[in-house]
Amino acid sequence: MRRRYLDAIALVQKYGKPNLFITMTCNPDWVEIQEELKQGQVPQDRLDLTARIFRAKLHDLKDQLFKKGILGKVAAHVHVVEFQKMGLPHAHILKIMHKDFKITNADVFDKFVCAEIPDFNEDPVLHEKVVKHMMHGPYGDLNKLNACMRNGVCKSRYPRSFIENTMQGKDSYPIYRRRNTGIQVKVRRHYLDNRWVVPYNSYILTRYDCHINVEICSGLKAIKYLYKYAYKGHDRVAVSISHGNGEYLLDEIKQYRDARWVSVLEAMWRIWNSI
Repeated sequence: MRRRYLDAIALVQKYGKPNLFITMTCNPDWVEIQEELKQGQVPQDRLDLTARIFRAKLHDLKDQLFKKGILGKVAAHVHVVEFQKMGLPHAHILKIMHKDFKITNADVFDKFVCAEIPDFNEDPVLHEKVVKHMMHGPYGDLNKLNACMRNGVCKSRYPRSFIENTMQGKDSYPIYRRRNTGIQVKVRRHYLDNRWVVPYNSYILTRYDCHINVEICSGLKAIKYLYKYAYKGHDRVAVSISHGNGEYLLDEIKQYRDARWVSVLEAMWRIWNSI
């Protein structure tokens, strides 16, 4: 992973800083998965099917981004696929745009990224997908026991503040437009507004019907963090082995092993990719 990280950073030296950071997460409710399940089955029973459908969706997304250039011509890119221990697979994609398509100022951020709930009357399909996939939380005062909380604060800094226009933040991260439009939606027993929306691209979200976060990489400060985040490596697990015969010999080398966790989904992904 360290070598791949250094190779990715070398792309920055040649082509410039990345412009877009996209995270795509598998959706077990995809029609392609649900139609193939037998009576009584759930997606967790067909992880082979889930892996294949996610792979097909990811390949289509890469075709849209890199070959058809739906967000502009791409000069270079990197992507990694992660398999969480108890979660669904997701992909991280970092795009470096061609010099003629660079995203250089906050005036054009809204053409690529939105962080608001669309009006149901204007676009009911997009409204449904934003509510289903792109609402973060509720956390904070609405749910203090959520795993996202750190010292009483959401680690992802939600809810954000209302703002009329997108602007470049002082910490090199953009502050997306979140107007107080009065639109609220009920998510997990609470009513949420634009302050809870995860940034997305309307076309990509509508096409792939899953949690797919799109962010602008607007400052140099974020580059090192984003590449290290993408290449942080696979999950690790500490395994403890004990005996039930009453004997207890403390041998830390034998008792604990730093092992790699390979989930069923990741195993199926590698099997299908090797065929």
